[in-house]
Amino acid sequence: MDRQGRDLAQTVWTRLDRKAGAITELTIRQLRHRMSTWVVLGVGTLLILMLLAFYVDSVRDGFKPIDNDGDSVDNDEDGYPFGQERRYGTSDWNPREYPGSGYYVQDGEISWNDDARVHSGNHTWRGATGIFTPVWLDSSYEGDRWSGIIDYDSIEVCPDEGDFATDWWIEWGTACSEENGDLVVHSLEFRGEGRLEVTEDWGAEWGHITDVYDVEPQPASDFIDEDDIDWDGNILRESQGYDDDGDCRRVGWLSDDFWFEKDTNRNNIDCDVRWILGSDGETIVFIQADEYVDEDPDDVRLAGEGIHRGFIIGTAKIAFIMILSIFLPLFLALGLVRDETENGTLHYLLSKPIHRGEFITYRLLGYVIVAGGFVMALAMIMALVTSLMGPGDSLIRLRDIAMWMGIGFATVLALTAYGAIFNTLGLVSSKYGVYIALIVGVYEFIMAVLTLFGASLVPVLSVSHWTLQLVDSLVLIIWPDTLMMELQANAFGLSTGIDLFWNPPIHTLGTDNPFISAIISVVVLIFITVFMIWFGQRQFSRSEIM
Repeated sequence: MDRQGRDLAQTVWTRLDRKAGAITELTIRQLRHRMSTWVVLGVGTLLILMLLAFYVDSVRDGFKPIDNDGDSVDNDEDGYPFGQERRYGTSDWNPREYPGSGYYVQDGEISWNDDARVHSGNHTWRGATGIFTPVWLDSSYEGDRWSGIIDYDSIEVCPDEGDFATDWWIEWGTACSEENGDLVVHSLEFRGEGRLEVTEDWGAEWGHITDVYDVEPQPASDFIDEDDIDWDGNILRESQGYDDDGDCRRVGWLSDDFWFEKDTNRNNIDCDVRWILGSDGETIVFIQADEYVDEDPDDVRLAGEGIHRGFIIGTAKIAFIMILSIFLPLFLALGLVRDETENGTLHYLLSKPIHRGEFITYRLLGYVIVAGGFVMALAMIMALVTSLMGPGDSLIRLRDIAMWMGIGFATVLALTAYGAIFNTLGLVSSKYGVYIALIVGVYEFIMAVLTLFGASLVPVLSVSHWTLQLVDSLVLIIWPDTLMMELQANAFGLSTGIDLFWNPPIHTLGTDNPFISAIISVVVLIFITVFMIWFGQRQFSRSEIM
């Protein structure tokens, strides 16, 4: 090699690389040969594997769709789902009343205060209270379970003294027979031809049963996930949604309840959904749907995806941030310099041409390589499993991999910051540094819990708060529809679990931009790390090595 080449080989940067490599390699070798290192890494691995096993078990059978609006049930077991019976106006509590079997249509009534109290004809009578003089009676007629059909097997003889409603009464929902063949009825339903004299202050109605015809029963699956959430992505349009299954519009229905309203959200638009924006004009803060609109969403797409994301976010925050990032440095970084002092090897190490400040930096670098490499390996394992087993039609979910890499990066930043803090505590007080570090670890865990539950003021004085904020920001960067999914789930009564572990990032300088929050979080974590390294170097350079 020529003289110029030898000069380049001996630059300050090359000498710096050799010192950094030597101290870093020594740190890695020492950590690798410690039993405590393998115990801590083993416990961390076991924790992640347990969570992974729980996830695999929960998704092994897939995310099954749910009948959110309950119209796929068949209460009377006549083969027709409730949703189909509603369309035909038949009862789902009477197995003899079903689509095509004929249903009751009211033709007239006598109200409690009408002057005319008598009506004759061949009808189906309902809610009748009075005296019926029959021409014929259908003793085999059966209605639904709530209608109060005359039980002909239990009819008794009426009292032989006085008049009904003047001298004596019968119980509600019963009937008795007069000697002349008349029936005294009290709030009953029956079918026949004759003359009904309605008792004063009581009423009755009459109608007919429609013709019988064949209707093919629909499978219950037709009424599951049949009215998905419809949103065109335009947040400036307040009115959204569409009644996919037609149970709000009721077009072509044979039954239309008189009490039913098509505009329950009171925006003068029938069968739609109101998406209310916040004061910023961009954030949707409330969703209000008309009855029976968007009420049975695709659970695999919405609830399944939400549960999947909730698991990832929860694992990231609790397992990676609140446990691994705090307790790994507590066991691995606290004695990076203190242990060398106690072992008497620090004299030898510092006898080399190396500055004390550089020594601390390189020791931390070795620790970060060990702990950070371990965390990134765990994150990659979680990424591979969840991206392959998560809901959706794609073979592999690339966004899941990106999310786990972001989680790994955030955890490494936290490991580095905590490593610098705990190492500095060991330098400040070799005797009480362990106890102070434990107190700091408990404090950081409490601040993480407060952040998890939405606190924003006190927790800013902690590493855990900014790391969790970084995860919250990454969620919106990688899954930008997360907030919308959670609003939809809450609006239509679905439980995803996202709201248990995730809150929109708050440190956005008023912009609601997750990129700004992520940048601020990274800058704060780096600042804490650099400050603690600087402070540790100051303490180390002034301390006397015994």
